[in-house]
Amino acid sequence: MAGDLHELAGRVGAALSARGDTLTTAESCTGGGVGAAVTLVPGSSGWYERGYITYSNAAKTEELGVSGETLRVHGAVSEPVVLEMVDGALRRSGATLAVAVSGVAGPGGGTPAKPVGMVCIAWGRSDGLRRSATFRFDGDRDAVRGASVVAALDGVLEMAQTPIVS
Repeated sequence: MAGDLHELAGRVGAALSARGDTLTTAESCTGGGVGAAVTLVPGSSGWYERGYITYSNAAKTEELGVSGETLRVHGAVSEPVVLEMVDGALRRSGATLAVAVSGVAGPGGGTPAKPVGMVCIAWGRSDGLRRSATFRFDGDRDAVRGASVVAALDGVLEMAQTPIVS
């Protein structure tokens, strides 16, 4: 794991620990990369609850409760889908913070509307705070997946440092 990613994952763990939060991950195109990054941090068992790798649409529906209608209307690579992935991961894991990632890592699979490098990420907390964003990353499959992991962890860190909604 690159030094910068290890440092970022360590900062995520420190922020989660400071608030007593726990993290769950719901990943598609990153295939567990976010979970792998955080579990390389010593002591992550104190703040990382579990990860879901839901690569197929069926897995998103079966494991996380993503609506078939949402998948049909918006497609797997969309903010509505990653928001539903976050909701399902929070509901099913009992964690207090979740991140979900779905994208087109390439080299194939892109379309004019959803080109290779398009990645949707959502973050959510058990207090109801939700955020989502769509990114366009350059590079090959490894570069897109790596950039997605960093963006996911950056967002987790931001969510972990945002005051709790009352």
